Formats: sequence, C-alpha cells, structure tokens
Amino acid sequence: MFKFIHLTDTHVIGGDDLLFGANPRRRLELAVESIATEHADAAFVVITGDLTHWGDQTAYNAFYDRINGLPMPYYLMMGNHDDMGVMNQAFNKMEFDEYGYLQQKLETPVGPFILTDTKAPKGHHGEYCEKRLDWLNKTLSSLKLPGLLFMHHPPFDVGIASLDRIRNRDGEKLLPVLERHRDKIRHMLFGHVHRVISGNWHGFSFSFMRGLNHQCRLDLDGDDRIIRGDLTEPAYGVVLVDDQQIISHVHNFTNTSPKFDLHDLVGGDSRAHALNMRHDDWQDID
Repeated sequence: MFKFIHLTDTHVIGGDDLLFGANPRRRLELAVESIATEHADAAFVVITGDLTHWGDQTAYNAFYDRINGLPMPYYLMMGNHDDMGVMNQAFNKMEFDEYGYLQQKLETPVGPFILTDTKAPKGHHGEYCEKRLDWLNKTLSSLKLPGLLFMHHPPFDVGIASLDRIRNRDGEKLLPVLERHRDKIRHMLFGHVHRVISGNWHGFSFSFMRGLNHQCRLDLDGDDRIIRGDLTEPAYGVVLVDDQQIISHVHNFTNTSPKFDLHDLVGGDSRAHALNMRHDDWQDID
C-alpha cells in the first residue's frame, strides 16, 4: 500500500518560550524523529497548516530547521495562524496556483492529492473565494483518477461551537463544486480543530488529525467565544492507500504507557499471562 504521513497544527514559536505550557519546537523534533525512525518508507508528509502560532520569521526558521530532518519530501499548506509573505521568505518549497494561492496537485501512484488554501485575509475562520473555487473546479475537472482532498478549515460544523465559529464559511459555495465532481474525491483530510474526528459530509468521507502542541477539548455544550484546550498527547496520521481502501492510523508518538503482547496466537496460557502482568510504575484509572 502507498503510505504517507498527515501532520498538522505544529504551532511552532521562536526562541525558548513555551506555548500553553508545552514546547512546540521539541514536539515537532520528536515527531520528525518518530517519522524518520518508524515510517521512513512513507512517500511524503503533508502538513495541513498552522505551521507556526504567530506567523513570524523566527518561528518559521525554527520550523524549517526541524522539519528538514525528515528523510522524505514534505508539502506545506496554509492555516489561519500562518502568514503567506513570511512563509514565502522562509521556504523554497512553496507551490502557488495561477492566482497566487498556496494550492497544488500532487500526482501519486494511487491518484492525485489536492492541497488547498482556506485562509481568510483576516480572522481565524476559513474562506474559499471565487478564484480558489475556480482553481479547484478546473483542477478536479482535469483529473483522470479520483484523489484525496486536503484543507485546513472544514466547510461544516463539528459540533463544538467555538470551532464551528471559525470553520470555512464558504461551505455553501464549495459544496456544489465538490458535488459536481463527486466521482473525483475519495476522501477529505483536515487540520484546524486539533482533534481526531471522522465522519461523512453530504456523502464525502473525512478525517481530522490531532495537533502537535495543544488540543481542543470535547466541549459540545460550550461557549462559542472560548476555545477550550488541553495537553492531550500529540499525534500524526499514518495513512495507507490503495485502489480499494484508505486507512488512517493515529500515531501517539510520545506515548509512554506500558507495552505488552495481548495474546499469543500460537500457544501458551493467555489467561495466566493477562492476569499475572504487573506494571509497578503505571497509575491505573480504577
């Protein structure tokens, strides 16, 4: 199967400061080390936006220094925390569409990957203007095989009021374009919400991946003015694709909980094995 990595919302800052009590530079270093060690056979990494937290040059330099530790190519996307002008100065891997947006089509053995730019000129919500809609329509029209569509902002609500307030507000314009090319889109992948979510929107399957520095809490009854976060462990997606299926694994690469074999499929006393296991330094939830 074709393997790629879905990494998102790294929120790197410059200097030695912490962000919400965590170190986004170190978390990106650990993610890069994990990918290089455990998934060096991945074809590439797609990073679906919010590379930095404040969009400044120092932060992009810190991101660049660490992401270049990857042994495979990587492809960048815009998030609401990113700054196009500063990004363009920091990187030499930027691919712009005919209108100057950070959008591109990647050709792969399992079909095209469409990377889009949903950043609004101001604010943290998403926007997909007429020019970007035109590019997407023409790009989807040209496809010979169905592919995967990547966006930072989702064009639909996820049930968390504060995040729904800053989703892509052009969903009603985007949907007709997608429906027109329904047979060209196998799956949609998002960042932005800092949670693992999967589902179906108007018949399009989708998945979200957790961020690296901080996460958003499951706050289904919360105030739409406050985004509530926590420091749930970071993760990236390990995605396997072939002609028949798309499998997205969530890899909690900093996990330090006890590891063990659940069952010996060849033989042995699995009941005794399970009951006699001890983890002296592990705090049980019971």
